[in-house]
Amino acid sequence: MNTDIIDKAIAVATDAHKGQTRKGSNLPYIVHPMEAMSIVATESEDQEMLAAAALHDVVEDTGITMDELRALFGDRVADLVGADSNPPHREGDTWYSRKQEAIDRLAAASRDAQMVAMGDKLSNLRSIANDYTKHGDDLWKRFKAPKGKADLAWYYSGLAKALSPLAATAAHKEFVDLLEKTFINTKA
Repeated sequence: MNTDIIDKAIAVATDAHKGQTRKGSNLPYIVHPMEAMSIVATESEDQEMLAAAALHDVVEDTGITMDELRALFGDRVADLVGADSNPPHREGDTWYSRKQEAIDRLAAASRDAQMVAMGDKLSNLRSIANDYTKHGDDLWKRFKAPKGKADLAWYYSGLAKALSPLAATAAHKEFVDLLEKTFINTKA
């Protein structure tokens, strides 16, 4: 099996995220894209999907542009990354409008794009669930959601619905389980 595109994606993502850490921790940021890629790998061996999972945050969180990504990895990888990337903030956007736009975009995305997004979102939800067991309700202060936990519950519930075409996958089942344990079956 030729893994050149994955090897290149890992190298580009590692370099792009150098010096970044995960929100609320000292964990190197690259751990998140690698976990997202690992989640995608449970459902697909598609090299471009795995590369997109490794690269899913480089346009949103680093200096790499979509045009640069497209030149380095081609249209499909760039399109998969684009489906999971938030557009730049526009004047008048609210937290809710941006999150609803993301939910709507993923609901309309291809199955491959949804799987890449599932890798990202499940990795994030795993971190939230883990951090919630450590920090309790203080965790919600680290997010920009206006109403903290309630807003995040709304957002992640919307993602679960948007990504419901993946309901038969282990990743979606874990996502729904963590959603319920973290947001629904806990005190507000």
